[in-house]
Amino acid sequence: MKPMLNIALPKGRLGEKVYAMFEKAGFGCPSILEESRKLIFENAEAGVRYFWVKPSDVAIYVERGAADIGVAGKDILLEYTPDVYELLDLKLGKCSMCVAAKKGFSDDRNRTLTVATKFTNIAKAHYAAEGRDIDIIHLNGSIEIAPILGLSDVIVDIVETGTTLKENDLEVVERFVPISARLIANKSGFKFKTERIEQLRKSLAKLVEEI
Repeated sequence: MKPMLNIALPKGRLGEKVYAMFEKAGFGCPSILEESRKLIFENAEAGVRYFWVKPSDVAIYVERGAADIGVAGKDILLEYTPDVYELLDLKLGKCSMCVAAKKGFSDDRNRTLTVATKFTNIAKAHYAAEGRDIDIIHLNGSIEIAPILGLSDVIVDIVETGTTLKENDLEVVERFVPISARLIANKSGFKFKTERIEQLRKSLAKLVEEI
């Protein structure tokens, strides 16, 4: 009997793409594709148990040991620095962490820069490396509105296509961290299930090469 691997997947389109990769790698669970409101799916024969969670919560489930492995965005790993192993860049959900501002914005370095973001730790680290004095305004949504209404000078946010920025007369000033989905593992779980996790990682790594 194979040891059961508990796998936390992010809900939504990214999670569906990730599951398709896991299935190709030989870690399928047919019941996950059935229409239902269930959140936990098990394939005892394959030794896998999947569960859907909010993308920003995956790292918590893995860090706390409720999941042996999971898939989380690099933005989450940088912002919350969970104590987990980062095993593989899956090259899915590619985007960038960016600084954006109103078109024509010019940074006056003689005064404090106001930065609106939900990624406060990432923003602090970025500007600390530049030696820039900032005032952080933590927002949870509709961050693009902040510079338009004069709440902030710039925003720090994830940008994929940049369409939302353009529609609001904003532009990317700087791209500074590439973001994508990463395979992560619980440190204790990895120790006890090394062989199975490594088998999955190697299979996924081959698929990533084909992307």
